[in-house]
Amino acid sequence: MPYKYKVYKLIFAFFSFIAMSLVYILLGFILYKGFSFISFELIFSDTNAIDALLLKQRVFDGIFPAIIGTFMLIILALSFSLIFGFASGIYLSIYAKNSTKRIVNLCFELLASVPSILIGLFFLLLSIYLHDKFQANFMPSLLLASLALGILIMPYLVQNTRLSLDNIPKDIKQIGINLGLSPTQNLFKVLLPYCSKELLSGIFLSLGRACEDTAVIMLTGAVASAGIAASVFDRFEALPFYIYYLSTNYADEKELSQAFAASLILLFIALFLFLLTKIIQKKFRNYYGYN
Repeated sequence: MPYKYKVYKLIFAFFSFIAMSLVYILLGFILYKGFSFISFELIFSDTNAIDALLLKQRVFDGIFPAIIGTFMLIILALSFSLIFGFASGIYLSIYAKNSTKRIVNLCFELLASVPSILIGLFFLLLSIYLHDKFQANFMPSLLLASLALGILIMPYLVQNTRLSLDNIPKDIKQIGINLGLSPTQNLFKVLLPYCSKELLSGIFLSLGRACEDTAVIMLTGAVASAGIAASVFDRFEALPFYIYYLSTNYADEKELSQAFAASLILLFIALFLFLLTKIIQKKFRNYYGYN
């Protein structure tokens, strides 16, 4: 190998090592600051854990409502965006003409570049308009925040679905057609199972995006001490907002450390979703024989 290529290899390896080190330093710092403060008291305060889990007693000072609110928010946001994201990505990859594909791609790329604070502001103004014109009881809520987050993560699902289908080798794309399947049958029986790993990875990345956003939920329904939302029209608590609120209003070092502990729990939720996605990936590909 020529000397200059060895130099390039060392340079790229050095910067890769630095990037990896920064990630582990960040995670290590959060772990160091927050791990010792994770406790039942942080999560449930002075409420009995069993009663809180069974929703028999409300947790006032713990982060249990924020944890539940985060899961509710992620599930609803994904429910809103998944069908539209997958359908749009499939249309762009399989059915759309080149001219249409360019226009629609541009629209989703522009949507992906919109700052989340603007999406939150739009849905806040939408709630004010609906409150004034149609329904006096319509206020910022879990439903509104989920819709806003669904719009926020939809472009990632669209582009990931499109790229996953576009990158399937041509011989794989033709297998079903050559065996007599219709284009739609080929899509559902061959193409989607083949790229299921990439599709599920896109879902996980979208979930991570939904987990961390504070600007959107702050404007559309997340508040402190709201408790667990009884319906999608109620305000709610969520870990990103709790972390933001506590880290900007802490009275002492203990409260700041509690914010780090809440950040660590949010990372654990993301890790849980990542492992769940991997398990589904493996079972899905084993079922269809793609190992």
